[in-house]
Amino acid sequence: MGFFEKIKQAFSGDQQPKEDAETQKYDQSLEKSRNTFGAKLNSLLANFRSVDEDFFDDLEETLIEADVGFETAVKISDELKQEVKLKNAKTTQEVAETIIQKLINLYEQEGQGEDNQLHYAQAGPTIFLFVGVNGVGKTTTIGKLAFRLKKEGKKVLLAAGDTFRAGAIEQLAEWGKKVGVSVVQKPAKSDPAAVVYDAVKKAQKENYDVLLVDTAGRLQNKVNLMRELAKISRVITREIPAAPQEVLLALDATTGQNALSQAKQFKATTPLTGIILTKLDGTARGGIVLAIRNELHLPVKLVGLGEKMNDLQDFDPEKFAAGLFGQLLAKNYDA
Repeated sequence: MGFFEKIKQAFSGDQQPKEDAETQKYDQSLEKSRNTFGAKLNSLLANFRSVDEDFFDDLEETLIEADVGFETAVKISDELKQEVKLKNAKTTQEVAETIIQKLINLYEQEGQGEDNQLHYAQAGPTIFLFVGVNGVGKTTTIGKLAFRLKKEGKKVLLAAGDTFRAGAIEQLAEWGKKVGVSVVQKPAKSDPAAVVYDAVKKAQKENYDVLLVDTAGRLQNKVNLMRELAKISRVITREIPAAPQEVLLALDATTGQNALSQAKQFKATTPLTGIILTKLDGTARGGIVLAIRNELHLPVKLVGLGEKMNDLQDFDPEKFAAGLFGQLLAKNYDA
């Protein structure tokens, strides 16, 4: 049974599905996105008379405004032209359900074979490299992940590799104190690769399980950024050939299409293994996950669903789809 069938079955009838804590968290965090998309869908369907070219033009515009991405919007609109005819959808309810079904099915198809898991070394320290522009919540994410890993019984080390942004070293050091883990740091403007080298040697010598590496994110100078990240990666791989196990790009979900643009630029400069989507609970732009899947083909691995220490969650594709679309499917659009 696919995502659409599962979600439709769960949300059909008068009873809302019973939710575990994690499902409830997704549902609450996606409320703004769900309501915004629902409002845009309602607006589109309010003047619905027939499925013609004007309708599909309006649908395309609605999807773009919902931050699913231009390519995704065009693809869905084109596929829906065939789907609506095939199903002979005529009522507002039938058309609404067909639109939501196509969104869910495309989201599921683009995620086939996607690896949403974080990968750890079989022996020796695991190294996660974090990249992303300033202000997306990268350092906070590192702190929260350190908290989670420590709770799991792992010995965690942080490396303050963003030596250029004012306050970045101090911010990571504060997280180290808060969580109770060590931080390798050097004075501001130091060579980031030298910081990472010291951190890798310390992780090996003192038997750390996981090393989390912060990096600078100055996209305005992509050439320097690419060289810097490449140098850091070389230092890591020279000492531990199988590392880094993950290169994770942090994106701020509240920035919508800007996040997608950042992801494309970072993907062009450095090999990435996955995405961390921060601030998902504070945005109406949750549709960006569909754009990331369809246009970037990078797995979302972690999501920020709140400001508390334990609000950094593993990404669950099915729970995300249910949180974004479940209640919209239960609605009567002909009422």
